[in-house]
Formats: sequence, structure tokens, C-alpha cells
Amino acid sequence: MPSAVQQDPGPARMRRSLGVKDGVAIAASSTAATTSIGIGIGTLAAYAGRQTPALLLLAFVPILGIALSYARLNRSEPNCGSGYTWVGRSIGPWPGFLTGWVVLVGNVIFMAYTGAVTGSVVLQFLNKLGLYSVWGLRLDPASTGISTAVGLVALVVVTVTAITGVRAATRLQMGLLIFEYVVLLVFCGYALFVGDQPFSLSWLNPLEIGSPQAVAQGMVLAVFFYWGWDAAFSVNEETRSSTDAARGGLIALVVMMGLFLVGSLAFQRVMSTGELMHNGPQALTFLGAQLAPEPWASLPLAALMCSAFASLQSSVIPTARGALAMARDRTLGPVWQRVHPRYGSPAVGTLLIMALAALLAVLAVGIPKLNDMILTAVNSIGLTVALYYGLTALACAVRFRHSLRAGAVRALRDVVVPAASALALFGLGSYLVWDYATMSDHFEASPDNGWFMLLLPALFILAGLATAAWAKWVRRAPYFRTGRGTDADAITLPMDGDGGPLPSPVEG
Repeated sequence: MPSAVQQDPGPARMRRSLGVKDGVAIAASSTAATTSIGIGIGTLAAYAGRQTPALLLLAFVPILGIALSYARLNRSEPNCGSGYTWVGRSIGPWPGFLTGWVVLVGNVIFMAYTGAVTGSVVLQFLNKLGLYSVWGLRLDPASTGISTAVGLVALVVVTVTAITGVRAATRLQMGLLIFEYVVLLVFCGYALFVGDQPFSLSWLNPLEIGSPQAVAQGMVLAVFFYWGWDAAFSVNEETRSSTDAARGGLIALVVMMGLFLVGSLAFQRVMSTGELMHNGPQALTFLGAQLAPEPWASLPLAALMCSAFASLQSSVIPTARGALAMARDRTLGPVWQRVHPRYGSPAVGTLLIMALAALLAVLAVGIPKLNDMILTAVNSIGLTVALYYGLTALACAVRFRHSLRAGAVRALRDVVVPAASALALFGLGSYLVWDYATMSDHFEASPDNGWFMLLLPALFILAGLATAAWAKWVRRAPYFRTGRGTDADAITLPMDGDGGPLPSPVEG
């Protein structure tokens, strides 16, 4: 009797039409610098105060080490499963599966709350146009329920564009990126010169952050800020060269660091720490109003909306492709590996991701304030991101441990830097888990409650372990015997009407 792999040769190979620019667009859109700056600087200021720029610089150090680990592993084994494939082969299938699982769950959560953020920005636009209610329903940008309803419409739109092809999606994202970055740099650059808050070199000194707890919490949030650059590695099957994916991710990461630094400094030149925390998700809108009259003051809000839409769209892409890699190994069900015969994208998986994000967004309406929803989601995702980034860097150190005998430069690049980056993130995550566990004496569904903040990532991990157990003992996935993901090139191309392979957009 033929094996399951022989019965199901897998999904069609996706078309290799993407280059470095496309990788930069996907990674930068997924990182969503404008959204992070616009709605997140106030959250960071709650922990780091005026040292927020220093915190962002400090967080860049381990993240750069993680990015170099991704690039090294990608040169050795390009695969859209990225960390799931690499960790499974180098450390073991159980941590490998958890790496893929937390990426999948984290992105679904991110999409759920980003949908609400997108809805909030749209509502702010409507308010600026003088529309404050419809059919007696108040269009309040701070309302989780109303923002979520509008965000669900945006989620459907970006899902359709993601299904119809990554190439078309990246073209749209590049246009949105250019617009939002021009607006962001113009306003933030102007704010650096005209802001009335005196600049201090202490803003760049992380040693002046109040407490170790504030440093740990702020660092995890800052890691979340940078999260998304690795989306460039999720489209290896659609990238002409594995080096293009690595270059795209690294370029996007360095650009994000520069934007975060400029944005945080500009915000602090215009706003006090109290104003930053008070304005929260509307901080970028407040900045625009302080620096320019209408209609120019609305440009930062337009940039924020472009960023929210782009990050929402780009989140669908790596999530569906990560699920595709897991389905190839039968660690997830076969529904996730169905590739659209025309567009060459994992269409069914993309729709499922959208449906799950929409369901989670609706459930999250139970938290009445958008700020609370954002803080809860960010903290939960931050811990899981630190886990899978750390595991991937550790996989790099383990896989290339022979480089310790190949000279100081190779040992530093392949082992020392990845291992140090992994340990830094594991240490931060462990300290924060301990802090959450001891900060509360009762359970309450609130971002101020440590037990609640621990419950969410704990549920993610437990659900992942249960799914892994099902895949190992019920589905009998070969991944759990070998730890090796399916070879990305061992997949047949979709066929045209005459039985021949479809040309890629580049070849066509």
C-alpha cells in the first residue's frame, strides 16, 4: 500500500517571482513601524518614561542577533516554515512544532487586535469629516466593539488581496509604505526641530529606567515592536533566491530601528510622558494636530491607516504559509495545504486564518476599552515572540556548533551571537513570567492582573502541546520521527489546461 506522502504529493509549488524589494515590503509592512509608533510609544512610555528611545535601541541588539541567525539558517535550508523547520531539525520536533504554533497563534491574535486598531483609525477619519454617529450609533474610536466591527470589514478586504497573489499584495504594500514613511519622516523630522520639550541625552541611557521589572516589561514590548521582519523568510518558495529573503528581512529591520528611534525622539520633543500615555492610540493624530493645521494635520492619521491596512494584509501572508509548511508534514490537517490553482497561494488556509482572527476579535469585545485590548494582546504576543525567536536562534547555535573550530569570526557569527541572543530573550521572558506570577493575589480579566497576563500565553502553549500530541500519535506525522520538515522543492507545480506547468509571472 503506498504511503500517505505518495498518495498526497502536496500542494502546488508557489511561483518564484519575488525579489529583495518584495521581501522588504512584506517585512516592513508586517513590522508596521507607523502603527507601532502611532499607538505604541505611549505604552512603552508607561514603563520606560523618557528612556523609551534607549529601550528601543537596547531591544535592537538581541533582535539583530536573531535576524542574523535567521539569515544563516535560511542560507542553509530555505523553507517557508522557517523556525518551525529549523528548530525541529536542530533541537527536536516538539520545540520545533511549538515554534510554528506560536507564530501561527501570535499572528492570529495580532490580526484580531490590528483589525480593531484599523477600525479605530477609520472611525477617527470619519470623526474628522464630521460624522460622529450613524443610525443613532456613536462612532467612538475608543470603543472596542465599534472599532472591531469596522476592522472585520478591513480584514475581509486584505484577505482577498492576499489570496489573489503575493506579488500584487507587495505592490500595494510598497505604495502604502512609501506614502506612510514620507509622512512619518516629514512630521517627526519637523517635530525634532520645533518641539518645546527639552532634549536630554538621558533619553538614550537605559540605565536610568526605573526598575528591572520596567526594563523587562519594556524590552518584551519593544521586541513586539520589531516583530514582523521575519515575514520575509515565510515566502521562500515565492522568492527567486534565499539570499533575497535574508536581505529583505535585514534591510527592513535596520530601517525599522531608524524609524522607531526618530519617532520616539520626535514624540518626546512634542509631548510630555503624561501626554504620551494619555493619548495612547491617538498619539500620532495628536502630534499632527500640534504641528500643522487642517487638512495637513490629518496626514499622519492617513499614514497610520495605510500602515494598519498594510500590516493586517502582510500578517495573513506568513501565517498561511507557516501553516502550509506544517500541513506538508501532517502536523496540521490537509486543509491548510490547499493551493489555489490560479493564484498559487494557500487560499483555504488564508480564509481560515481570517475566520479565526475575526472570531477572536469578536470575543475580545468583552474588554471594553481599546487601550486595554491592545495592552493585553501586546503583552501576550510579546512573551510568545520572545519564545520562538529564542528557539530559532538557539537552533542556529546548535546546528552550526562545528563553527567553534573554524575560527573566531565564524564562531562568533554562527554560534556565539545566536546563543547570546537566545539567552537574552529567554532571560527576559522568564523574569517577566515570574513577575506576572507574583504581582497579583487574585484573577481578573484585566491587563493589570498578572495571572490573566500569564493565562493567555499559557493557553497558547498548552493548546500547541495538545495539537502536537494529536499530530504525533493520531495523525502519525513523520515530522515527529525525524524533526525534518518537508523539502520545499519536492512539490509539483500547478498544471495548465494542456497538462504543462504554469509559468511564473516573471517567466510569463
